[in-house]
Amino acid sequence: MTGLEHAIIGLRQALDAPRRHRVWRWLVRHRMAGVRDVLALGERSRSGDAWLAGREMSLHRERVVLLRRLSELGPRVLEEPDVETVRSDLHRLVADLEHYRQHLNDLVYDSVSLELGGSE
Repeated sequence: MTGLEHAIIGLRQALDAPRRHRVWRWLVRHRMAGVRDVLALGERSRSGDAWLAGREMSLHRERVVLLRRLSELGPRVLEEPDVETVRSDLHRLVADLEHYRQHLNDLVYDSVSLELGGSE
């Protein structure tokens, strides 16, 4: 399991924890920081695989958007009076993080399959 997978699972578990306002808010913020830290490291570039360059750039843009959303949601987690609205937005973020993780895995798989001779 990768660091991103652990961070996503941790955030998902925090979102499902009982919502005792301040405790829940700080737990979620802490888990969001873990996700942000993993995303901030970025993905390794696979230079030399020119046919994957477009997908790598797309993943980079997706990562930047996810980081921006995390930054925007951070203060809302602590300050928004309606916890359920923020929680709903965070559940959408977790779904998008899962999609990003799957796209990363797909890229790695395609890269390795090329090195091994492809599927044909």
